[in-house]
Amino acid sequence: MPPYRKPYKRAPQKSPEEMAEELRRTPLPKTAEGEVFGIVEQRVGGSRMMVRCMDGKTRNCRIPGRLKKKLWVREGDLVIVRPWEFSGDSKGDVILKYRANQVMYLKQKGYLRKLNEFEEF
Repeated sequence: MPPYRKPYKRAPQKSPEEMAEELRRTPLPKTAEGEVFGIVEQRVGGSRMMVRCMDGKTRNCRIPGRLKKKLWVREGDLVIVRPWEFSGDSKGDVILKYRANQVMYLKQKGYLRKLNEFEEF
């Protein structure tokens, strides 16, 4: 064991300006490509999960290879899902995960009105 260990560095705290910057860049689903909001219900394994989408369908979604290491998703997270072209009713890809402050922003702006009705059942 070495005689001296370097202390761990903490991540810098974000200022309110940086938090506001993140809010301005909150992406929305592209309806032309068929993207919808969804809530992760269950992790299935192998970067796959069951996602309940806002269009009323439950899809078996995967995280594409280019996002596997970058996108860490848990149950209850709000995500954007892009349904597959050939089996769009049952499968899809997770494109983006929203952070907590972005979810609050979307609720305030009224994009998630269906979410309240959605979580009741």
